[in-house]
Amino acid sequence: MSETEGFYYNLSTGAVEEGRQSPGSELMGPYQTRAEAERALQIAATRNEAWEEADEEWQDWGEPPAEAEDPR
Repeated sequence: MSETEGFYYNLSTGAVEEGRQSPGSELMGPYQTRAEAERALQIAATRNEAWEEADEEWQDWGEPPAEAEDPR
């Protein structure tokens, strides 16, 4: 899919654009369907939530081994 293909969600207007019509800084996409572009904010929120959960799991993964006391 090239920049001129697909559907984009325009953050400034809330409208879906077919093909890249606005500056990239105002767009989310490309999406393969108009319906996906219409749900762009929901899709992004779901992905962000999943990434945050994955980060929390990674940060909580195991505790570092306790340093062994010197038996001397």
